[in-house]
Amino acid sequence: MPPPLPPPNFDPAAASPELARLRNAVAARDWPTISTVFARVDQVTDATLYNSAVWIVAEQTGMEPFLEDLAARETPSTLARTLLACRLIEIGWGIRSNARAPHVSREQFAEFHEYLRRAERILIDVTALQPENLAAWSLRLTTARGLELGQAEARRRYDRAAAHDPNNLPAQRQLLQQLCPKWSGSWEEMHAFANGCMLNAPEGALNAVLVAEGHLERWLDLGRAEGAKYLNQPQVQQELVAAATRSVLHPSFQPRYGWVLAHSTFAMVFSLAGRHQHAAVHFRALGNLASESPWTYLGDPAQAFQRHRAEALAKGAAA
Repeated sequence: MPPPLPPPNFDPAAASPELARLRNAVAARDWPTISTVFARVDQVTDATLYNSAVWIVAEQTGMEPFLEDLAARETPSTLARTLLACRLIEIGWGIRSNARAPHVSREQFAEFHEYLRRAERILIDVTALQPENLAAWSLRLTTARGLELGQAEARRRYDRAAAHDPNNLPAQRQLLQQLCPKWSGSWEEMHAFANGCMLNAPEGALNAVLVAEGHLERWLDLGRAEGAKYLNQPQVQQELVAAATRSVLHPSFQPRYGWVLAHSTFAMVFSLAGRHQHAAVHFRALGNLASESPWTYLGDPAQAFQRHRAEALAKGAAA
């Protein structure tokens, strides 16, 4: 009997020493080190890493006074203001929760919207001073969705980001969510956008994972039983295989930051469809690394990951 596999390592810093350094600097409120880490990450070539760094700061409880002080200085930093806006968005969305709108109270919505409006005011100034600030535009896509500013405004903001980086994956992820029916979009628009992002990006790029993320949205909307049937449709499977082949399984693929989330997403979507041989390829590529998203859709992410990994490696090898 083979030895048991190690539990998954969900720490995003495991795939990036820069994020570990940033997290330590955030805990120490060490602004020189925080700003140095961001200065070393390019918003275009390392868009996913930069975006993750922004959220690592924003998810730190109690960061508001520190960032507000930095943002209020005579020559305020656009980085500090971007991070403060993201922190406000994080707080606001925590108040709203991930529940569907009918299950969110009027009081929750009011407080949620107030935090988003505060973030929006900051981000308007940041993007006016720094139109090429892709992280700020991605956050403005988040506030547009939460404030229900509509599809046209979201598209306008996305276009502003795409003018500086047509393959910016964080901004694409935000617009993908906006295009879902739950945010007044449609499945046709959402899938068309994901497919376009895949085809417009170079082969070996991570953008094709949006195709899998889009199909997971359909699975989530349908529920597990009907969702599994949906994922097993021949057309859906063809699209998923094509997306994996064009991105993380392409010969030109380089494991830039974000590869763990991409492999995790493909591993989950193939597992849900019972396509164990396809899922096993992605589990092997991951080793003991993983991202909590999208496994949180299945409850405890560690348990879900280990259960599906064991099944995929056992049944996939025998297929």
